[in-house]
Amino acid sequence: MPNVIKVQLGARSYPIHIGAGLLPQLGALAAPLLRGRNALLVSDSHVHPLFGETVAASLRAAGFKVAHSVVPAGEASKCGEQLFALYEAAKQAGLDRAGIVVALGGGVVGDLAGYLAASWLRGIAFVQVPTTLLAMVDSSVGGKTGINLPSGKNLVGAFHQPALVVADLETFATLPPRETRAGLAEVVKYGCISDAQFFQTLEKHAALFSKPWKNLAADERELFAQVIARCCELKAQVVAGDEREESGLRALLNFGHTLGHAIETATGYGAVLHGEAVAIGMVKAAQLSVRLSGLSAAEAARIEQLLMQLGLPVRAQALAWPELKAAMTLDKKAQGGVPRFVLLKKLGEAISGCVVPEEVLQAAGTELDGSAA
Repeated sequence: MPNVIKVQLGARSYPIHIGAGLLPQLGALAAPLLRGRNALLVSDSHVHPLFGETVAASLRAAGFKVAHSVVPAGEASKCGEQLFALYEAAKQAGLDRAGIVVALGGGVVGDLAGYLAASWLRGIAFVQVPTTLLAMVDSSVGGKTGINLPSGKNLVGAFHQPALVVADLETFATLPPRETRAGLAEVVKYGCISDAQFFQTLEKHAALFSKPWKNLAADERELFAQVIARCCELKAQVVAGDEREESGLRALLNFGHTLGHAIETATGYGAVLHGEAVAIGMVKAAQLSVRLSGLSAAEAARIEQLLMQLGLPVRAQALAWPELKAAMTLDKKAQGGVPRFVLLKKLGEAISGCVVPEEVLQAAGTELDGSAA
């Protein structure tokens, strides 16, 4: 039985469908929610050959006219060059204000195609069809869309909510193990910032998440589905309470991301996956939390241990602190050039907008690269 979670945003509310075998049902799920029938399916060079025709056939069966646009796989495609290529594709597809963008893929495709939808004709409808764990639990939900610049991640973007999110768990069968592990970092994040009991569940079942999807028993698949659904519930609650990151509540979702985004920027987008960078960032943020916001050393050690059990990196390798520090000052969460961190008071309780004293940052830099900051 698929899980259906509602993101409550008044007129912009939408459902998240989570379950196995949902791609062939996409058209039937989308048709009642959308007034137009002219769609541009955006995917990448890895995902489109696997699922593109299944999704297109489902949409056509529901009465949609479907055009295709495929971008190169990888974080480097989340850029202005690919965005402007998609604008041309939207023009060729004849997308008017009733047109629809369908994002089929991971976080890169979702963010890129979402920003296409947000900016084409000042905003048209779009549907998120995430095919990675990270996209299912994080980037496909909440309406953050955008592209990277060479100087910083997600510096250009818009809030633009999807009309529908459809997460088919059977896509995990084709997901490389490294991508699955990267997605688990965002799963752990939810336990850290808002649900200590959920964190305990992840600790208890850590071995399950290292298994290939095809090797999971039926009850294990159900547990995995429940974990994804819980992440979506937690994010939906945050988004409903602070859609545009105005009160500070939604900023809690950036736990581990201040340093994480800097690592991605410093390594050129792609060498370190987003979830891997966030895992390193969460460990460092937990260590800072012990010094500054009351997190116990034992809880910080539990965070690091769980991430290690899940096969995620917990230390930055061969990265110079001055470069990371410079990237953090350009981060969109910085204010007046001063980085802002999300820190933990305890497992399940976070605070946002924290300024870390310069001497503490310098010590953190020394620990990261082994040199004087």
